[in-house]
Amino acid sequence: MAEGYRIIGAEMSPYSVKIRSYFRYKAIPHQWLLRNAASQAEYDKYARMPIIPLVITPEGTGIQDSTPIIDAMEKLHPEPSIHPDDTVANFISALIEEFGDEWGNKWMFHYRWARDVDQRASAGRIARMRGPAASEEKHEAFAAQVRVRMVDRVWFVGSNEMTAPQIENGFVEMLGLLDSHLANRPYLFGGRPAFGDFGLWGQFYELWTDPTAGALIEGNTPHVLDWVHRMLWPRAEGAFESWTELAPTLMPILVRQVGKQFWLWTLANETALKQGQEEFSVTLGDKVWTQKPQKYHARSLGMLRAKYAAIADKSALDMVLAAAGCLAGLRA
Repeated sequence: MAEGYRIIGAEMSPYSVKIRSYFRYKAIPHQWLLRNAASQAEYDKYARMPIIPLVITPEGTGIQDSTPIIDAMEKLHPEPSIHPDDTVANFISALIEEFGDEWGNKWMFHYRWARDVDQRASAGRIARMRGPAASEEKHEAFAAQVRVRMVDRVWFVGSNEMTAPQIENGFVEMLGLLDSHLANRPYLFGGRPAFGDFGLWGQFYELWTDPTAGALIEGNTPHVLDWVHRMLWPRAEGAFESWTELAPTLMPILVRQVGKQFWLWTLANETALKQGQEEFSVTLGDKVWTQKPQKYHARSLGMLRAKYAAIADKSALDMVLAAAGCLAGLRA
């Protein structure tokens, strides 16, 4: 095997580009290999689950799932750290990483497959990626198959006629809040990228590449657009900020987006899984959200709880989490 790591992923996978951005920031030698370009035998040899990204280490070990990949790599390559020294900011960064992976994916998947223009654009990109040498006739036929299959899967992230306005209104609100927060800093937690940047950015990068969501980002939020571009090749431009410095513009995101939307949903999702429900509903603000439970998210919630439990002095953090509506359920 060649020296360095091999990242098997896809340009249209938010979790794949998240890992690529992290490796670039850390200057870890790696090869970016598109899933369709990797041999099936190599993928099968190292993958435990049929998902991307898959990172193959120089020692010949396969690692999957973007959050555990970063956690594992951070132990091997701790500098420059992606974790703020400030205890509050440190955990909030982990919370936003989880929020990006699990709630931001709802925005991304919904916008990608909700409208005709986005369906055609996305299905065409996937079909060309999977069959770069296909004739136009075969390409169009495969793109049509991809479109039907993916549009039929929007239920997985909770996108339906009832939730569509909630998803889109929430995304537009998040754009405004995020643009204000990034107006005076290059990254979410100051002068260098944090754990939370990578998780949230992966979704925003994909949203930016699609017609409808991309137009919203390009036309209304210049600071978010700069951040999307910056995170393609992130670098340390300064120090992390303290929670006191971050709070004025980051706290509204925690309260309105994480606490009132994502956190209520994640606890309801966990309860539905424990009770064996095939579908669950939860009131978010003044609207009812209904979807089938997501099994994987219960596992990622457990990882976030473990990080919370490892904090020795939680007094200042608990005050922030309580104010944001994110404390309940962390001690479970």
